[in-house]
Amino acid sequence: MFKNYLKIAWRSLWKNKGYSALNIFGLAIGITCACLILLWVEDEVNYDSVFPKQDLLYYVPTNQTFEGEVYTYNVTPGPLAKDLKEEVPGIAKSAATFGEKMLLTNGETGINRFGRYVQPDFLDMFSLEFLEGEKDKALSNPDGIVLAQKTAIALFGTDKNVLNKVLQLNSEFSFTVTGIIRDLPSTTTYKFDWLIPFQRFQLGQENMAWAEQYGGNFADTFVELTPNTDFKTVDTKVRKMIASKIEYATEVPNEAFLHSIKDWHLRSEFKEGKIVGGKVTLVKSLAFIALIILVIACINFMNLSTARSGKRANEVGVRKVLGSSKKRLVGQFLTESMILSAMSAILSVVLVVLLLPSFNTLVEKQIELRLSEPIHILSLLGITLICGLLAGWYPSLYLSSFRPAHVLKGVDKNQGSATIIRKGLVVAQFAVSIVFIISSVIIYQQIQHVKARDVGYDKGSLLNVSVTGNMIDKFLPIKQDMIATGTVKDVALTNTNMLSSGNNGPGLSWQGGQDTEDVLVRFRYVSPNYFDTVGLNLLEGHGFNSDNAVDSTNVIITQSFAKMMGDGSALGKTITRSNTEYNVIGIVNDYLYGDMYGNGKTGPVMFLNYPNFASTMYVNIKPKSSRTDALAAIKNVLKKYNPAFPFEYRFENDLFNSRFRNEELVGELAKIFALLAIIISCLGLFGLAAYTAEQRKKEIGVRKVLGSSVSGIVRLLSKDFMRLVLIALFIAIPLAWWFMNQWLESFAYKVTIDLWVFALAGLIAISIALFTVSFQALKAAIANPVKSLRTE
Repeated sequence: MFKNYLKIAWRSLWKNKGYSALNIFGLAIGITCACLILLWVEDEVNYDSVFPKQDLLYYVPTNQTFEGEVYTYNVTPGPLAKDLKEEVPGIAKSAATFGEKMLLTNGETGINRFGRYVQPDFLDMFSLEFLEGEKDKALSNPDGIVLAQKTAIALFGTDKNVLNKVLQLNSEFSFTVTGIIRDLPSTTTYKFDWLIPFQRFQLGQENMAWAEQYGGNFADTFVELTPNTDFKTVDTKVRKMIASKIEYATEVPNEAFLHSIKDWHLRSEFKEGKIVGGKVTLVKSLAFIALIILVIACINFMNLSTARSGKRANEVGVRKVLGSSKKRLVGQFLTESMILSAMSAILSVVLVVLLLPSFNTLVEKQIELRLSEPIHILSLLGITLICGLLAGWYPSLYLSSFRPAHVLKGVDKNQGSATIIRKGLVVAQFAVSIVFIISSVIIYQQIQHVKARDVGYDKGSLLNVSVTGNMIDKFLPIKQDMIATGTVKDVALTNTNMLSSGNNGPGLSWQGGQDTEDVLVRFRYVSPNYFDTVGLNLLEGHGFNSDNAVDSTNVIITQSFAKMMGDGSALGKTITRSNTEYNVIGIVNDYLYGDMYGNGKTGPVMFLNYPNFASTMYVNIKPKSSRTDALAAIKNVLKKYNPAFPFEYRFENDLFNSRFRNEELVGELAKIFALLAIIISCLGLFGLAAYTAEQRKKEIGVRKVLGSSVSGIVRLLSKDFMRLVLIALFIAIPLAWWFMNQWLESFAYKVTIDLWVFALAGLIAISIALFTVSFQALKAAIANPVKSLRTE
């Protein structure tokens, strides 16, 4: 029976190979889109799944309350990890860590790699696999270092025996290799290339007692719960820990809490101290959109299949007269559908292989198809089966329902309900396409709107250089030599990037202020020429005088801070922090940092003349200088004073634009989805136009005989389809407006939705539809009327 189905189905498909090819192509587009998005979704949801103890591992963020608003930070006090393990029942292991990039050198080979200072429990908590060395002893030596496999290869080549070899860190400190661990996959949230004991935190710096106190937050803290421990009980105790340890605890708690490893990547967005989402929103949205594209492809299949009904009606009538039952006909048509779906799936695999490199570039991943994995094969087979059934059920029931007496007599095979369904499907296709078009335009507008906003400083000409080696000690000659190249305007040091929220802390009070204790104030440790370098304007007072201690108790503040200090000028007023009084000598303009989509209201910032904490060097390149020449000159200067370290930099404008990566990804995918939806919808419209032309060919022949022009017939056939597109437009506009309003609600700084966006989307949809329909209409209009009337 099944063999006969295959034989008959294949013969029928070959006979109608034009429509079959369109069906295969349309469905292949939908399956390809679904496969690419599902591969991306799989990569996203598999983050951190490599760790066997994922049900027990938690990260410990902190909630801090300022002016009644709760802020969540991914840092904790240094001693918190130790105290949690010792004082909270249910916590089996804990580890405080701190990450930074350092230069690792073996002889002439030097590489800059990011790593972590970790406490011993870290190795067992994350079940790190040791290829060389012993896990229990690897961090017992304070001068020992554990390397990731790729880092060891980069330093020592493929030599298998690197244990006990000595390498240099930052060209100053010697460490002995005590272990080699297997590289972690790219789907790991907290990455590292080397590990050294936590007690060596901040190599070479003196007076690190603050790291053992609760006053400063700097460490990443991880804990492992004992099996079968009640999470809520442990979390409640963790939330009380910091408040019980600090002297300035207030009625509003400064609390730590537990954040599961399963949420690190997808659910890391907090508001008022609670998870409100994260990348999981993007994952769900794209998965839903991929499903819509797949459904549109199936709808296209239905339309193209039913468009052939006029040609296949006689076939159905003859088969029924010869004894074929409706069940057998349904089986035949479903078999045809499954064959087409299988061929579409094969074509989609080819398309995925071809498109995957470009897709990886778009989403910044290294996704592989991996068809050898059973889950991928089963997923592809499942999609193929679902598409075959979903796309084929309606055409099979519709075609098999023809009455032989009617179709063999030439009675109109068209059924009213079927016509309504086909037109409704076309309307649905185009409505979705128009929604995609409108969405992609508004997303693009929003991103450009934020990128073009005034940030308050000169980000366009700023070069961001990582501070390494002795760049702080040699800052003055480095600065002088860079300016002497003629390509650099100014150079400065800071501990915080312009875009970062930066450091903050409690315990501030100031002269003339009210309710000062819970105000969130940011601190910046900078060199004196910082303001001229980054382009912050001095509104009142003067800048720092020199690089020495004369200005150690002088500070410069932003406008918003000055307003908080009461009436009159803030110049000369004092700010008290930890029993030290600082004198305000200057006021600069507010600038944008932290939330790039914020409403422009920035919190107060206090600048201190203390560049020794610097992690970033800002270089302001002269506007008329060639960037290539400037980079070469800057590199030469740093090579002179800091020869062991590579020149690593990024333009501040690029860092600013990278803040919108998720939104840009949504925008790019929205454009691609809009294009795919339009292509598939046009295939469906093409099928419906072909069906209509087939049904009305005798009418067209009569009209031509009676003198109708080609243009008149084209208008006649096209106007009905334009009505469908207009209906789709009226449905799509309110839907798109609602969806985009919901999306824009999450941004304080946002565009307004203009009417021209809807007009543009409508014009695009109508133009594409008109072009598609006109092709079939023109074909029918220029046909020889003698052939169409021959049967009468």
